[in-house]
Amino acid sequence: MKLDSKYFDAIRVKGKSSARAKPKAPTCAWEGCEEAGIYKAPLGRDFEGQYLEFCVDHVRQYNKSYNYFSGLNDDAIQKYLKDAMTGHRPTWSMGRNGGMPSSARSGRAGAARPRDPFGLFGEDGAARPEVRRPKVRPLEKKAFENLGLEPGSPGEEIRRRYKELVKQLHPDANGGDRSQEDRLREVIQAYKLLKQADLC
Repeated sequence: MKLDSKYFDAIRVKGKSSARAKPKAPTCAWEGCEEAGIYKAPLGRDFEGQYLEFCVDHVRQYNKSYNYFSGLNDDAIQKYLKDAMTGHRPTWSMGRNGGMPSSARSGRAGAARPRDPFGLFGEDGAARPEVRRPKVRPLEKKAFENLGLEPGSPGEEIRRRYKELVKQLHPDANGGDRSQEDRLREVIQAYKLLKQADLC
């Protein structure tokens, strides 16, 4: 067997030193520096995606003095920051794209009005106020009876009646008479239930 065979060299653990040349790192971009430039620093505002390569000491020094907005006036900086809020994409004011004509949006007399086949809007085009009539459930109806009120009474009346009954039934107000304690508990529970149901 020949020891200097090309096949024998290929299966050795360590090949020839000339075959494995180490990749050389670029030198530092700082003027007069000969160290390896392995740290990237941005080139500038108009050169997005391009970088300078520095050694560790010079990249720190470069980053301390780097200013993305150098050369721009205050108005241009404010415009850039405002555009950055939307990712530098165009935006439009609400109601400008399509829909009804501008004369209808402005509300001028004689302007075209949107169709209203179900009569949801009044004569002037404003929405009719909706009358809220909450449906009273059986527990809430019983709570109104415990307070001595009609179901569907307004919140101000519920609060006023609750205060009156508590002052009347509380043992401190009626000379320590404890015979009305059960009635007081019913009134308090009724008020809590109505309050949880957003009726007062």
